[in-house]
Amino acid sequence: MSARNNNKLPGNLPQLQNLIKRDPQSYTEEFLQQYNHYLSNVRIFKLQPDKPSKELSELVMFLAQVAHCYPEELSNFAQELKELLFSHHTILNSDLRMTFCKALILLRNKSLLNPTSLLELFFELLRCQDKLLRKTLYLHIVTDIKNINAKHKNNKVNTVLQNFMYTMLRDSNPIAAKMSLDVMIELYKRNIWNDAKTVNVITTACFSKVAKILVGALKFFLGKDIDEKNDSDVDSEDEGPTVRDLTVKFSTGKKSSKNRKKLEKALKVLKKHKKKGKAEVFNFSAIHLIHDPQGFAEKLFKELEGSKERFEVKMMMMDLISRLIGIHELFLFNFYPFIQRFLQPHQREVTKILLFAAQAAHQLVPPEIVQTLVMTIANNFVTDRNSGEVMTVGINTIKEVSARCPLAITEDLLQDLSQYKTHKDKNVMMSARCLIQLFRTMNPQMLLKKDRGKPTEASMEARIHEYGALDSKDYIPGAEVLEEEREEKDDGWESASIDEDDDDEGWIDVHHSSDEEQQKEVMEKMKSMPTEERKAKAAIVSASRLLTQEDFKKIRLAQIAKEIDPAASKNQKRKIEESSDDESKGELLSLRNIERLHKKPKSDKETRLATAMAGKTERSEFVRKRTKLNPFASTTNQDKKKNKNFMMMRYSRNVRSKGKRSFREKQIALRDALLKRKKQLK
Repeated sequence: MSARNNNKLPGNLPQLQNLIKRDPQSYTEEFLQQYNHYLSNVRIFKLQPDKPSKELSELVMFLAQVAHCYPEELSNFAQELKELLFSHHTILNSDLRMTFCKALILLRNKSLLNPTSLLELFFELLRCQDKLLRKTLYLHIVTDIKNINAKHKNNKVNTVLQNFMYTMLRDSNPIAAKMSLDVMIELYKRNIWNDAKTVNVITTACFSKVAKILVGALKFFLGKDIDEKNDSDVDSEDEGPTVRDLTVKFSTGKKSSKNRKKLEKALKVLKKHKKKGKAEVFNFSAIHLIHDPQGFAEKLFKELEGSKERFEVKMMMMDLISRLIGIHELFLFNFYPFIQRFLQPHQREVTKILLFAAQAAHQLVPPEIVQTLVMTIANNFVTDRNSGEVMTVGINTIKEVSARCPLAITEDLLQDLSQYKTHKDKNVMMSARCLIQLFRTMNPQMLLKKDRGKPTEASMEARIHEYGALDSKDYIPGAEVLEEEREEKDDGWESASIDEDDDDEGWIDVHHSSDEEQQKEVMEKMKSMPTEERKAKAAIVSASRLLTQEDFKKIRLAQIAKEIDPAASKNQKRKIEESSDDESKGELLSLRNIERLHKKPKSDKETRLATAMAGKTERSEFVRKRTKLNPFASTTNQDKKKNKNFMMMRYSRNVRSKGKRSFREKQIALRDALLKRKKQLK
């Protein structure tokens, strides 16, 4: 007892806490003494809940630390703390309120509290005007829900919390609603609550009257998910022909510039085919999880029409609506006339608005609606009274709209725009050529005959279908190649076996043509075969055999050859060079697709001068530093002479006598100067 009295345990809570954790049964009496002290302090606190109480704070943290040692005695401790916080959280002292919250977090970390009731209380506490408390609660809520779903999804707890979140988003307190939205977005980004229910709860925040909540929800839907893009460029051997296959194919024959150009074109076509064959990557999984995208887009557009928010917020709403229309192929015909009002070269952020117009185009939009949009862009941007950059942006936008909706441009307008292929501005010229190249692959018949280029088998088959028509095939295009190759192989093996039967005396020489020669022979036979016969053979092969990866590889090689080899027709004039930018058509367009300039614009004088000055080094690095004791002291007469104008010193005695010095005097002067410089450098 004497040792305990010397330690003063009743007044030294950290020491008592340490001893209780080591041996709870030996210190039960001291613990009960502190617990009774806590109860008396709570009764005093309830009389004046707005007063600070340091003693109560220490007792609460002490009991929270040792709660796991006396579960029976402290069975109601957590519930009492929650009731105190819920009843008096608006008038509590900030330090005492933070202590209560930390004690509850400690109890929750020791699994002495039910997460549902505690998290609901913490969401209520987000209404408090205490920034530090809100930050602490936000971190705990996210971490706790993450730990709950660490091993497996706890759907029971998640459902209760998500329903509570839905009510919190409609709370009258904007701070609590914004924090609830931030919690849901953070949990979605961490792949904890990445289900459709969370996304559809967040959609309700897009109609909030509070600007911060509205902007937070819009940014969530407009942001990209983190996806694995590093492995997208890896070529798999089993997926089709590789670069090596094509290189070997075109390097077997005679080396010539014609074969080299064919190889370059084949590599471009292979790259395009690989992009087409990639599995669809959903960059905007949140947008894909919306239950009713049509209704959501209509409500959001109605909000946009009557919105009085800042222009930046309206731009975000337009961006989200255009993405919804493009990804889900929605029918929202009023959006196109609405966006046409902003399509003027002098409009603020006009390139982004043009991007929204291109994103909102898809194949199911009626041609008369999109053609009006395209004509507006052509009339306002692609005119000679505008600068080259404005015309380039307009042609690029028309190209992107046409790529998504081929019926958006009329034949007359396309032929007019193709005339800009000889424009004096290189940016306009290259944009027009990119548009021509797009329609060479989509529908060459819409172009003038001189712009169609050298026709290939693929371009001869290319057609734009009527509005609403589908191009469904009951066979695999290019499968007719497999039947021809199989027959050739069968013939070769049969002849070899016959020869072996005839000659049993020794080895025989069987001539096998290379794969490249076989491929060329097959393609020559295919060229002479009518189209209908090809389709019939492809249908027979597709229905009669199972295709292996090697078969698909051969089919792709045949399809690539269709886009490279010229069609059987008379010679055409030299075609226009192809654009090097073969970008795949994805769900989202980037601003670079609209603002692409093939030639860097000339900088003005101020920009060039600023660049030149930024590249110059500071001359102070090469100037000798003065080592004066007093930096404000005057200079000597010798230093003043050095800085004088030469015309003032021209007729002085020193200058005139300098040229009359002898060789020996010059030697001495040079020696003294070198010695002086050596001393200064030390």
